[in-house]
Amino acid sequence: MPEHGIVIVGGGLAAVRTAEELRREDYSGPITIVSDETRAPYDRPPLTKDVLRGERDDTTLEPPEFYAGHDIGLRLGCGARGVDIAAQTVTLAEGTVLGYDQLVIATGLVPRRIPSLGDLDGIRVVRSFEDSLVLRGDAAAARRAVVIGAGFIGCEAAASLRKLGVEVVLVEPQPTPLAAVLGEQIGELVARLHRANGVDVRGGIGVAEVRGDGRVETVVLADGTELPADLVVLGVGSHPATGWLDGSGIEIDNGVLCDLTGRTSTPNVWAVGDVAFWRGDGHEVRVEHWSNVVTQVRVMVPTMLGRESLHDVAVPPYFWSDQYDVKIQCLGEPKATDTVHLVEDDGHKFLAYYERDGALSGVVGAGRPAKVMGARAKIADGAPISEILNP
Repeated sequence: MPEHGIVIVGGGLAAVRTAEELRREDYSGPITIVSDETRAPYDRPPLTKDVLRGERDDTTLEPPEFYAGHDIGLRLGCGARGVDIAAQTVTLAEGTVLGYDQLVIATGLVPRRIPSLGDLDGIRVVRSFEDSLVLRGDAAAARRAVVIGAGFIGCEAAASLRKLGVEVVLVEPQPTPLAAVLGEQIGELVARLHRANGVDVRGGIGVAEVRGDGRVETVVLADGTELPADLVVLGVGSHPATGWLDGSGIEIDNGVLCDLTGRTSTPNVWAVGDVAFWRGDGHEVRVEHWSNVVTQVRVMVPTMLGRESLHDVAVPPYFWSDQYDVKIQCLGEPKATDTVHLVEDDGHKFLAYYERDGALSGVVGAGRPAKVMGARAKIADGAPISEILNP
């Protein structure tokens, strides 16, 4: 019986790092990466920053010789449209059927849209490299933009558009930017940063409609306020890219459900990265951030190969967001409902500790990298907040 090897569906960091780790662990069988994008796998975080601002035109993760040198096949421009778990096959969009011995789902996220806004030209999302290039072109001709949604994507897009000289209104139904993730107190500090750079931040209000004759002209807020706009950017979140798995029998719930090694409900099927919801032993995580992928891959790949993993997926998650001249960093798993202790704030940079059940649950800082990263061990140990505040 021929060896089909390992098929990895997805064209981002999770796919590439999985293939790389398989070879590092001396797996010698066939590896095929399948992606619906025509570009070789690339890094996505720069899309709302360097790429949008025209400061970078290539975020490719690995050069062609990497794939050739590691005997990794690339099937680009032909995304997966279905899985037959009994036959252990993946059907591609153009009809090709690939057999697999093991399947890794690494399809990431799909940006949410607002169907009620219609399909006027000038309403953009940023998920792919092409999305970013289109938005860059729009920004070059735009005078006024409305960014809907003040999560990390919306905030980064707003910051980049301001740097390009576009007037920006940032609209968020929550009281402040990032309120749902980091709480209103820290969200207000992020709002302060944007206002200091000329962004009109409108919190606590939604968008009723977008008007225009073929192209965006006006954004109407829920209170009737009309905002002139040449451009609208949607930053209203994403959802796991699992539609192609409908009817497959693979269990889905806010992502592909897995144990804490990436193993799904289906034999020989694994999931990693933004699309994967790892859970077990009271620990549940679907972390939509770059650093989480590296940790997961180092746990999943040895397990796939029948070996013991030497890594722990429960290390504190870490992510960052570059906005203007500040890097906002978050370490741990802070929640908007946690008690926030703002311990440093000079009007521009800040540092905050998050407390849950008397313990340190996370640290958020702007322009304070050493102090954020220095808290890793304390978060992992669940150190009492009293020890942190009164060392």
